[in-house]
Amino acid sequence: MNAVLRTRDLRMTYGRGAGLVHALEGVDLEVAPGETVAVMGPSGCGKSTLLQLLGGLQRSSRGEVWVDGRRIDGLGERALARLRQGTIGFVFQAFHLLDELTAVENVELPALLAGRSPSVARRRAVQLLDRVGLTEQSGRLPAALSGGERQRVAIARALSNGPLIVLADEPTGNLDSASTADVLRLLDGLRSEGQTQVIVTHDARVAATADRLISMRDGVFVEQTRLTHGTGGRLSQLAGLEG
Repeated sequence: MNAVLRTRDLRMTYGRGAGLVHALEGVDLEVAPGETVAVMGPSGCGKSTLLQLLGGLQRSSRGEVWVDGRRIDGLGERALARLRQGTIGFVFQAFHLLDELTAVENVELPALLAGRSPSVARRRAVQLLDRVGLTEQSGRLPAALSGGERQRVAIARALSNGPLIVLADEPTGNLDSASTADVLRLLDGLRSEGQTQVIVTHDARVAATADRLISMRDGVFVEQTRLTHGTGGRLSQLAGLEG
């Protein structure tokens, strides 16, 4: 497989002595261009740690991480920052929007940090907010937005620089059912357009937007399942797995 994202023997430990915790124990992963992979498992199984290592937000204790043919686990902080600006978009459960910036300013910020002109960054931000259905909310501060609206702003921000890969950590974890449905439509739309995604989730509805489901437990992959196309079909498969 021509993988755009790949790990080899990825391991992560925390603490020392009797307090040593093995968060990841020899994880091998390959994600093809345009593939959406969902990772599910109980709290503390290593899902979020995996995502942070894939995005260069943490350094592994051992193993390799490759992004678009380039090994990143040994890169310095400046090189990792450039990688995150241009290649990887992040969506977090807690949104991580800047409270003092409006929706459109939050969305344009990554493009500005990457060196794009203010006019280009603003035009892209306006287009992305329109795509996520928030044109009329573009001038509002995060405090004036609902949880679902804030998450949609966060997704738009993740797409600001046209990233090769989007990494999403529990993107519906803080949302009600109606807001979750909005985010599900966005994630499934990105999948159908060929955006490479790795999504960590507890929610079977979110996992149903994926092409492949990976189940984790105690820092290792325990099962991988290719999901059929069509949301209903994928949900049926997930129901069968959960049962």
